[in-house]
Amino acid sequence: MNGIEYFALVAIGLFVVSFLLGSIPFGLIISKVFYHTDIREHGSGNIGTTNAIRTMGKVGGYAVFVLDFGKGLLSGVLAGVASSMIVGQGIEANALANPATLLGIAFLACTWGHIFSPWLKFKGGKGIAVAVGCLFMTFGPLGACLELLIFIVLVVATKRVSIGSIASAAAVPFFAAYYFLFATFAPLAWVFCSIAGLTVVWAHRENIKRLRAGTESRIGDKKKDRA
Repeated sequence: MNGIEYFALVAIGLFVVSFLLGSIPFGLIISKVFYHTDIREHGSGNIGTTNAIRTMGKVGGYAVFVLDFGKGLLSGVLAGVASSMIVGQGIEANALANPATLLGIAFLACTWGHIFSPWLKFKGGKGIAVAVGCLFMTFGPLGACLELLIFIVLVVATKRVSIGSIASAAAVPFFAAYYFLFATFAPLAWVFCSIAGLTVVWAHRENIKRLRAGTESRIGDKKKDRA
């Protein structure tokens, strides 16, 4: 087995493991085990943090966030392990086969696993908490915090969580371009990160429709928030 074949094998394995990691529906698990309810039957029906807070309160909701965020962090750790395996085989990095590419693969796979969970008939959350966890490993703390800043500023300014979520996800290709096309040249990493970010935007398609129609809920509205 040559170096390219070995890298491809490691990359495929990383994708599968990260996808399965991302697919763990912590929102549903916590709601059923600790609150004896199905989060999908409340609010927006989403298994993510926003609906978890609405359904289970702050303790349950923040627990979901931490666990989903942790999935993203762990996928980055797995990418680091995969990189070590490549280095251990003495394979020299190039523009396509490199640690950044593996980070991009883990980011995409974990995000897709969360959004298209096979345990929930390929439905899931919208990927924000998972993606942020991934970004702390993929872009590093500075890039991830800048993404969070976009989210926080827009949520505070508009009182709509969906706007902050969509904008921060849409910014991913631009941050990825800086890190993986300019700071270093890893075009596949840019492709994988961009697909992941745009998938999160796609997962908010119903929010986008409501925003265009002017019916999207604001934080604090008496009617049910939807996110």
